[in-house]
Amino acid sequence: MANRTKDLQLSVIKQIELRASRYPDVVSLAQGIPSFDTPESIKRRVENALKRGVVAKYSLSPGLPELRELIEISLARENMFYDWQKEIIVTAGSIEAITAAILAVTDPGDEVIIPEPTYTSYREVIILAGCKPVFVPLDENNGWSFDLDKFKKAITPKTKAIFYCNPNNPTGTIYSKENLLGLAKIAEESDLYLISDEVYKDFIFNGEKFFSLAEIPKSRKRVIRIFSFSKAFAMTGWRIGYLHGDESVVKEILKVHDCLVTCAPVVSQYGAMGALEMGEKDVKFFVGEFKKRRNLICERLDSLKNIFSYVKPNSAYYVFPKILRENVKSWDFSLALLEKARVAVVPGIAFGPNGEGHIRMSFGRSEDDINKAFDRMEKMYEPR
Repeated sequence: MANRTKDLQLSVIKQIELRASRYPDVVSLAQGIPSFDTPESIKRRVENALKRGVVAKYSLSPGLPELRELIEISLARENMFYDWQKEIIVTAGSIEAITAAILAVTDPGDEVIIPEPTYTSYREVIILAGCKPVFVPLDENNGWSFDLDKFKKAITPKTKAIFYCNPNNPTGTIYSKENLLGLAKIAEESDLYLISDEVYKDFIFNGEKFFSLAEIPKSRKRVIRIFSFSKAFAMTGWRIGYLHGDESVVKEILKVHDCLVTCAPVVSQYGAMGALEMGEKDVKFFVGEFKKRRNLICERLDSLKNIFSYVKPNSAYYVFPKILRENVKSWDFSLALLEKARVAVVPGIAFGPNGEGHIRMSFGRSEDDINKAFDRMEKMYEPR
């Protein structure tokens, strides 16, 4: 057994889904899979590529030139200016982009700071790279926001990067421009990379304009920005995303990407082209539906206010309620829900030490699933 795997664990989200598969009639609010099918416009784009016989061979390692050009154009619309030939890599989903980026910018023994609670697999990628994850707690009492002083205190001579998810999974937080610029200042002072996973950036429910540090020219040599088509375009099974950054770092990431996957699946790259060319109206529809489901799940949580408290999410499609039962661990709570109510949720400890005492629920599922899950929970917790 290799030493590099001894401290790894299968994602707790996947562990919960595996457990749930053993029970009949489980309603899952666990895994972050949108309930929608991939839009027809994307499928048609892929069907045309299949008929033309252009998907059977490798693409260039960075991805199809046509797709990278479309990505460059879409980034420019969002005030981010990157060269499709030298600064954009199409990846096999966001997790491959994350893995390639971490492996390219760190050496074994380095430290990577991650605010938490945050997505479960970040810790595993950092450990796989031979590095140490350093958790910095978010402030739940202030809407799960950054505490910049805590970031400063976490930095050591071994720190190489700060890695965060914005909007945040599992809390649904959108980090403020002021917070992010403060983070960029800290990174500049300590010569750190900033790795930003922005997979949920299209799902904003309060009308707030989304801001990325990749928009700031001064920060471009530090910022590695990652996006996936999985959530925004209901393409989780297609395994397609991209990263971009300054040429100085992207050329190093490309070497790792080539080792890991050679190139992203070509058939999926054509799907991504369809998403960028014709998917905007579908994203708007998804956002409207997820906002309705966000409101529904919050209403249902309000009916269990003796069991949960929560911060209303303004983005992504998760809510991260706090368990109002003394001395109850999130794993035990989640397993009890699964066994007694046949409802699958993710224990908060999966997202870092600061997640303990919470659970994550996805409202990416259908309204019927949300209502069925809460009907079962209300029955489970009704006074005897």
